[in-house]
Amino acid sequence: MSPTRSSTRPSRAPARVAFVGGGPGDPGLLTVRAVELLAAADAVVIDQVAREAIALRHAREDVEVVDAGHGDQGEALTQASRAKLVVKAAKAHAGGLVVRLMDGDPAVFNGLAEEAQALVKAGISFEVVPGVSSLSAVPAYAGVPLTAKSTSAVHVVVAGPGAPAVAGGVDASVTVVVLGAPDRAAVALRALLDAGRDAATPVALTERGTTTEQRTLVTTLGEAPGVMADSRFPVLAVVGDTVRMRDALSWFETKPLYGWSVLVPRTKEQSGTMTARLEHHGAHAEIVPTISVEPPRTPQQLERAVKGMVTGRYEWVGFTSVNAVRAIREKFDEFGLDARSFAGLKVAAVGGVTADALREWGINPDLVPTDEQSAQGLLDAWPPFDADLDPINRVFLPRADIATDTLVAGLQATGWEVDDVTAYRTVRAAPPPAPVRDAIKSGAFDAVLFTSSSTVRNLVGIAGKPHPSTVIACIGPATAKTAEEHGLRVDVLAPEPSAAALVDALADHGRSIALDAAEAGEEVVRPSQRRAGGRKRAT
Repeated sequence: MSPTRSSTRPSRAPARVAFVGGGPGDPGLLTVRAVELLAAADAVVIDQVAREAIALRHAREDVEVVDAGHGDQGEALTQASRAKLVVKAAKAHAGGLVVRLMDGDPAVFNGLAEEAQALVKAGISFEVVPGVSSLSAVPAYAGVPLTAKSTSAVHVVVAGPGAPAVAGGVDASVTVVVLGAPDRAAVALRALLDAGRDAATPVALTERGTTTEQRTLVTTLGEAPGVMADSRFPVLAVVGDTVRMRDALSWFETKPLYGWSVLVPRTKEQSGTMTARLEHHGAHAEIVPTISVEPPRTPQQLERAVKGMVTGRYEWVGFTSVNAVRAIREKFDEFGLDARSFAGLKVAAVGGVTADALREWGINPDLVPTDEQSAQGLLDAWPPFDADLDPINRVFLPRADIATDTLVAGLQATGWEVDDVTAYRTVRAAPPPAPVRDAIKSGAFDAVLFTSSSTVRNLVGIAGKPHPSTVIACIGPATAKTAEEHGLRVDVLAPEPSAAALVDALADHGRSIALDAAEAGEEVVRPSQRRAGGRKRAT
């Protein structure tokens, strides 16, 4: 019997489609199931708010991103046009998975019905993964509960082109939630006022909710429609007595770095921890790479050293950066090796971030300095060579081409022979775009975080000196000294040389600014908002 061919043929069936809730804006509000599907997706179809960055944070590198929010000319697509794009994407990825990433919760106000019906008509299977809806999340982030003891109901109004349905929200015991574009939301609020709701009823207007750009304004129902004339973003309005609780319950907009724009002069690969911690404290991070990492011009020395790790040439391997870990890992992959080849080697890491990169590879370092996390700190913690205890007296240091001689000279002075090998080259990155350079020099950034002396030198070299109003935060004394040598006044010094400690120290600085303003009975003003008057620092 000849074998059937159906088992080896690629599937001609359209891809399965998953309607996935992208949440209201905060990437941390994605569900576990949403992250799993994004990681497995062959294509992700996004709309106006669920932006590409959220998709790419969890998706494969080769994922196709389809914009279902706008056409080729930048025009907003109709719901029918979006449905056609989803069907087209499913047919283009036969046998695969297409994620339709929808804003908030797919089942709430996002056209799920029309798109799902289009899939049914085309014979394409689908599933629905609920998400966190802006209906509940945005008021929670604004510090406004939807219910309280005095609340009898919650009435939701979707501000669309038709007459708003406000009859159920007239009673004073009902909390009304209005969602939509500012002009249409204003119409709905006027209709609620005309229907008999008291003009003095408090209203909380929130735009860009749950993101670090969230803004909330408290007003009254009588004044809200006029206030919304200045809004440029979709808004969520909460109408009712629970708005009065905002002063006591506002937790998000009172974070120590809330609304701050912080410049991080590192590569995206190196800045993930800092970005997440800045967002935790309420700030928005702007990443500006100051260096570019490239392979050594002649790789033969590095290749010999990697082979020496396997053949027993070394007693120790010392890693002084994440880039060094990455360079050796790439060579291991190239030679078909893995972490098991480190058996018998002692491994040192300059600090916690480098140690974490090793642990991700399955290698637990034997030596990490607990005090100063630098070349000098690593040298101070490194044991001297002992002929009775150490069978081999040679150390392998895979480092950057511009690394200092401090560690090499110190190890040699304590009896070790050192193979100091260039594992990667660091070159100054290209200057950032002109708007970013202008923002740096004009003081549009509230703070800049310097994690090394080279980041100071390179940022000044490619973009110019930060404005005097910008808060300068440095990871350690050496970095602070370099910043001062470049004419920068250092406001914040991390208590220990780690990215997390640096961000937390900046948050403490922001908290002190807020406390000083509160004691003086003044409004909290971010550094970028007072740049015209020069730098002021909290005492």
